[in-house]
Amino acid sequence: QTENWPACFKLPTSSVFFGRCLRRRKGAHEIEPKTDLTRWRFSSVEGRQKWYYVADSEECAREQNALEAYTLGLDISKFFPDLPKASTAQEAVQKAIKFFSGLQAEDGHWAMECSGVLSLAPAILMSCYAAKISLPEEVERELLRYILSKQLPDGGWGLHLKEQSTVFGTTFSYIAIRILGLGPDHPDVVRARINLHKKGGALGIPNLGKVWLAIMNLYSWEGMNSPFPELWLFPTWLPGHPSTYWCHARHITLAMSYCYATRLTVEEDELIQSLREEIYVEDFSTIDWPAQRNNIYEADLHSAHSWMLDAAFATFNLYERYHFTSFRKQAIAEMYEQIKADDIFSNATNSTFHVLISRYADGADSPAGVQNNPDYASCLKKAHEFLKASQGGFPFSNRENDWIVSDCTAEAMRTLMLLEEKCPFIEDHVAPQRLFDAVNVILSMRNSDGGFASYETRRGSRLLEIMNSSEIYADCMVDHTYIECTSSVMQGLKHFGKRFPNHREDEISDTLNKALQYCRNMQKADGSWLGRWGVCFTYGTWFGLEAFACMGYIYRGGEACKEVTKACEFLVSKQMEDGGWGEEFESYRFRKYIQHTVSQIHQTSWALLGLMAVRYPDVRVLERGIQVLIDRQTSIGEWPQGDIATAFYKAGTLHYNAYRIIFPIFTLARFTRLYPSSPVAKGLLKNGSVHSEQSQNGRC
Repeated sequence: QTENWPACFKLPTSSVFFGRCLRRRKGAHEIEPKTDLTRWRFSSVEGRQKWYYVADSEECAREQNALEAYTLGLDISKFFPDLPKASTAQEAVQKAIKFFSGLQAEDGHWAMECSGVLSLAPAILMSCYAAKISLPEEVERELLRYILSKQLPDGGWGLHLKEQSTVFGTTFSYIAIRILGLGPDHPDVVRARINLHKKGGALGIPNLGKVWLAIMNLYSWEGMNSPFPELWLFPTWLPGHPSTYWCHARHITLAMSYCYATRLTVEEDELIQSLREEIYVEDFSTIDWPAQRNNIYEADLHSAHSWMLDAAFATFNLYERYHFTSFRKQAIAEMYEQIKADDIFSNATNSTFHVLISRYADGADSPAGVQNNPDYASCLKKAHEFLKASQGGFPFSNRENDWIVSDCTAEAMRTLMLLEEKCPFIEDHVAPQRLFDAVNVILSMRNSDGGFASYETRRGSRLLEIMNSSEIYADCMVDHTYIECTSSVMQGLKHFGKRFPNHREDEISDTLNKALQYCRNMQKADGSWLGRWGVCFTYGTWFGLEAFACMGYIYRGGEACKEVTKACEFLVSKQMEDGGWGEEFESYRFRKYIQHTVSQIHQTSWALLGLMAVRYPDVRVLERGIQVLIDRQTSIGEWPQGDIATAFYKAGTLHYNAYRIIFPIFTLARFTRLYPSSPVAKGLLKNGSVHSEQSQNGRC
């Protein structure tokens, strides 16, 4: 049961320790489940997701449903029988929608896996260990299976799915499997320890890792560069003040600074004593801790220190030796007030750090397209209700974490309007004032360059990136302006303006024009745009083309504006021999397009969506890509998992399980609507088929 766990430990549907990680995405180990997977159940109320295990001594109140069986990697044949192979885009999209609608959660949303950051599970376990929180035995078993399934052949772990073994990843996972009960002589533990020792031991772990090790009493706080906690007491107009950081960087900096200032550390016990001997190559008691402050293993360092950062650290470290106790107490009080305020704002779902901090400060008892098909009427109604219930602005996942995101607000607002416009059976419409509220929020988030960042307006300049002390991530100190967020906002505002032409008309028009100019300014010489939240140029170029299309810049009479023409030429030049598109994750890391050896479902969809948005005239290019989607569809209506689709901070990876389903659905539906007479849409493709351009009116 998870009901009594701290809020941030409620298991989301991305519960990556379940069997799906074996069936869909094989790890380095094929490991059998450690529990009876048929006894896990999932519930969701307005996006608040919980998994719970029905003990063997209890009777299951109901059978597992399709979503549970699918997520757990169990047999789903009784829910999704094999269907005939689709031969047209229309057949393929209907088959996919039938499958995907069967995975809808009870509250109307689609609870699909989001994973990829391999340090999260170990951080939860360390936080539970430090706060003396016991996890259910079944959860611990499956967490152990999950972590071991990601162990690499060399014995170590990376920080992300697409990373080689690192000191950070190996140290975190090593501690986690020891917390979960594996002894120091277990073969997998021995392999991990050998790997870690070859890297020089845990001393080379980056800054965030040093903080966690210090909390776990496995590292000295003297081995860290001082974050200067008193900085939180300074006026916010001060250059470099933490309040100007991007919200995630600000949040982590706040929690780390509090832990450093209070020297928050768990009690020494037998496990801690043993780990001190295991994770280092030298005797723990003899380590020169101050000498380790800038010791970072090469493979872990993605953001090297600038001379300005080193100078700042030297100053802060000197101050740390002589700091005023009263000033430090004020800083601790101020930081804790901000942490409590953030807990209220985000419903205490924001950080594993907060569980430790709350326990330390307050004690152990602190609270911590088918709209005309009647078969899908209920599905669309439930989705509409879920979106209505999720509005604050609109957040990244659910309203339990109420950080508003610009593109999420724009996309959700547009989806609500489309559902109400296209589905006459949806009668309980959202109040217009709530749509006005969403627009008002969006308009308040515009940056001075005309574009939009993710969570908030840009607070600090790019110079803050010079002071990036994370070491494991780059471009993470500022909420930069992004082509993806800007494009989504433009599409949302454009649709809103058609329905409510008199609400802040001049401001919306001005915002759209300046946002389009931002898109022009950010286009690269080869016609592409750099995507920051997906891989990478394919992703960004899709959003760039959607932005131009919503403003009316599409092909007419075989011609388009220079920006659209160059972008389409870029995408077409990357089409692979089989008709699809594929881009390597390294494109994101090195900011240079790197062709994948195999075309990818999600990138093929993105490229096609961009080309179709602007009505690219050579339909044969589109037909070849659509045929890839048709051919690769599985018998139940989904698509095989390809390579990593999303990324962040130059080094991080995220796996969204739904991407390989939703984007082909969008693509096939748009193609079927725009090119109904194409033989690929409703009839078998004939070699050499070229379809004339469809009407330029109306959009999918």
